[in-house]
Amino acid sequence: MNGQTTGFEGSFLGAIDKISPQAIMECKVCWTPYNPAEGDEFRQIDPGTAFVDLPEDWSCPNCSSPKDQFLVAEDPGSQSAAELRLLEALTGKLVADFTEVWNGTMRDVPLVNAALRVEAVGWRVVDGRPLGVLISPWFMNLIQLPGVDDDWSGLRAGVKENMTFPSGEYEFIHNTREMIGGYKACSLFSPMGDFNTQQQAVDVAEAVMVELFKEDNMAETDRAADIRAAREDEIAAVSAVEADDHAALDDRAVIAEPTRRQVLTGGLSD
Repeated sequence: MNGQTTGFEGSFLGAIDKISPQAIMECKVCWTPYNPAEGDEFRQIDPGTAFVDLPEDWSCPNCSSPKDQFLVAEDPGSQSAAELRLLEALTGKLVADFTEVWNGTMRDVPLVNAALRVEAVGWRVVDGRPLGVLISPWFMNLIQLPGVDDDWSGLRAGVKENMTFPSGEYEFIHNTREMIGGYKACSLFSPMGDFNTQQQAVDVAEAVMVELFKEDNMAETDRAADIRAAREDEIAAVSAVEADDHAALDDRAVIAEPTRRQVLTGGLSD
């Protein structure tokens, strides 16, 4: 390392340990950028030199402002960027997996809503694990995927697990798929006949991801026994479905208790 700046303007209170080697910085005086991929030919700084590794006497090649007058313009190597890439990769696999199911075993099942398509909505990283809603023509589920250091290959389909969020406790069912591997799903809607358009389903999914983290909803959603009873009733109702379709139907959401559904969706499901 050639040198280390004591700080910079703007983001992260100037803490250099919060920016990655890929961070593109920008002079707040003249808006000249420093891109580490390009370096600084005028100051004889080689391409690949991170901003934090610039010599202490380095200054803006355009206006000579010192390093501490630079702002973070963008940082493709930051934690948020890394999380975004992780979410895009995992939700892409999830959507592809269930789109394959839709195009195969589920398309001719009477319970499906052909006006809908498979879509991942509202995904974010929560406590190191991707969490979001998956919409399909036959279910809407809240789904948690493993974090980068998790190995969920050993999850057993059908095992139940209660998870706690600010709004209450929710029952998730373990499962696995060929493309995505192990995942945990909490039922929101199934079947999906209440939705007339894809946008209506997306609006509800986005509302779920907001209401899930509101502590004011705690008393109304902490109803594990009711949720469990609803799932058992639904499983009994589909027991006569053909064996080839039954595996796919196991992945769909079970009808949720109405009050809980209304709370999580802010009334958008009515």
